[in-house]
This record gives sequence, structure tokens and C-alpha cells, in this order.
Amino acid sequence: MEILKVDNLRKAYGSGEAKVEAVRGVSFSMQKGEFGAIVGVSGSGKSTLLNCIGGLDDADSGKVFLNGRDILAMGENERTVFRRQNIGFIFQSFHLIPELDVEQNIIFPLLLDHRKPDRERLEEILEVLGLQNRRRHLPGQLSGGQQQRVAIGRALITRPSLVLADEPTGNLDSQSSQDVMDLLCKASRHYQQTVLMITHNMDLTFVADRVFRVTDGTLEELGGARQ
Repeated sequence: MEILKVDNLRKAYGSGEAKVEAVRGVSFSMQKGEFGAIVGVSGSGKSTLLNCIGGLDDADSGKVFLNGRDILAMGENERTVFRRQNIGFIFQSFHLIPELDVEQNIIFPLLLDHRKPDRERLEEILEVLGLQNRRRHLPGQLSGGQQQRVAIGRALITRPSLVLADEPTGNLDSQSSQDVMDLLCKASRHYQQTVLMITHNMDLTFVADRVFRVTDGTLEELGGARQ
């Protein structure tokens, strides 16, 4: 079942001699439950591509379909609500709310839509993330790896069709990085969510079904890392 379809996406910055084509005619699709990894050097256009796919940035042209709906054709308010309900974001910086505890940070996206948290779902996520004994801790009382686990829980709580992760292990040590990759893999397999992750580290693509490389704004598929 096709969840994501990107069609001839283009995004440029600047004009004239200073114009930079960050995304140049990118097209690809992903199925339900697939795990994709995008690699490339700094400045190659990886983050711009991910931000356009997630509707955080406007593309100059092209289409991004999620569950058959073109995200880029939506008005700003409609896109904001659709994004919050259908896409989970995980960034290198955790973006947790310091005054809220672990459980409150995880359910925060639901509260924005005035939705009541599913306690069974919340307990399952806390168990999968190994955070049951940290649920009342504030972000400042957690390690970097634990904070990233909370960010992953926040991304999963709304049951999004698509999870976009931009260098999710960038601020973590090797063991925490391994744990985060295992958790993202579990999200893809256990919850049948489509995951698209950016990384500069080819070693972290071992969990991916498909690996893409961005070079000067263009995308090519390298194949699957996981057998």
C-alpha cells in the first residue's frame, strides 16, 4: 500500500548567480511500513527535501502525496492540522518542553488537537521506549538518549502514517544511537509506520529497507541495506 508519493519536487534558494537548487526534480514513493534512509554530505539538500516532504517548507514545484492527499496544495492552517495528525517528526535537537514531564511531553501533540490520550497506547509506548520508570521526570533529569526516546514517543503517539527523522542520533553516543535505531526499526515493524530518516552515517543504514543518496539536490536509490 503506497503511503508516500513524491513527484518532481523542486526547491531553490536565492536568485541569479546566487541561486542554489537544493532539491532538483526528486520523485520516489514508499509503501506502508517501509524504512527508508537518506544519506549525503552536508549541504547536499537532505534536510530541505525532508522539510518539503513534511510540509515544513514550501516547494517551488512538484507534489507530495501522503495517503493520497497533496500536502503542498493545502492552505497553511489545513496543512498544520494534517501534519500534526499524520506525520511524526524527530529531530537532532529534542525540542522537549522543559516544564513538562516525560508523559506530558509524549501526549502533547494530542492535547493540541483536544484529543484524549489512549492510556493503553501510552503505556505500550512507554514500555517499548523503556521509560516506565521515568514518566514523571523532567527533560533536565534525563540523559540525551532518554530525551531522544521521549521525542520518539511524541512522534509515535498520534499513530502517524509517516515518521520523518532528521539526524536523530546526531547528538548521541554510539550505544544511544544504536538504541534509537532499534526503536525506529521497531516503529516501522511493530506499528507498520513508514519511516524516512536522514543520516550522514552510512553505518546507521543497516536497519533500512531502502537507502537513498542525495547529491546536489538529486536523489538516487542505492538499494536495500537490510536483507
